Amino acid sequence: MTKPRILVADDHPLMLSGIEAVLRDSEFEVVGTARDGAQALDMIPAARPDVLILDIAMPVRTGMDVVRTLRARHDKRAIVLLTAHISDADLIEALDLKVQGILPKEGAETLLVACLREISAGGQWIERSIMQRALSLAMQGSKSDTKMSLLTLRERSIAQLITRGLRNRDIGVELGVTEGTVKLTLHRIFAKLEVANRVELAMLMQKESAAPPTLAR
Repeated sequence: MTKPRILVADDHPLMLSGIEAVLRDSEFEVVGTARDGAQALDMIPAARPDVLILDIAMPVRTGMDVVRTLRARHDKRAIVLLTAHISDADLIEALDLKVQGILPKEGAETLLVACLREISAGGQWIERSIMQRALSLAMQGSKSDTKMSLLTLRERSIAQLITRGLRNRDIGVELGVTEGTVKLTLHRIFAKLEVANRVELAMLMQKESAAPPTLAR
């Protein structure tokens, strides 16, 4: 029986080696390790992982950046986020983007295999305290009242890439769409957010990401 293929991305070498050690004698096969989100995205075509285990806070591209990019590409493969801390905004977005697993880094070595087994069987594994927090946010009304809530998934992904200074052609390559599609989508983003250009969009994105989410009452 073929083992489920796992790609792990974390900028801490000890965390990478620890995850590899935990999975070495399990029914899962680690097919690659990456030190940041950009490297993880680059490795996916050759590694062909069934599941990605992503540190939520990595340099170059964060775990959430990877999630946004994959989902904007309509890539539905399973994702597990490892986190020392996840903000309310990221938690809401991760669940909205159908992340299958969220685990705290502390104690992950004792939960990871069980998490992967549940996910491989088609389930979801969100650590209990994180799920309780998500339910609490849902009861308050989990939809952000910021302008970002006006954007579709693909529009949000393109807006995020604009903040990194990518050109339309590079964004198209990143998301697997044509340069023309990126240009048309940008016009829609400008109209929805009432900004005039890429600089204003980037400034708004930075402002929105720095602000805590406003929960509907």
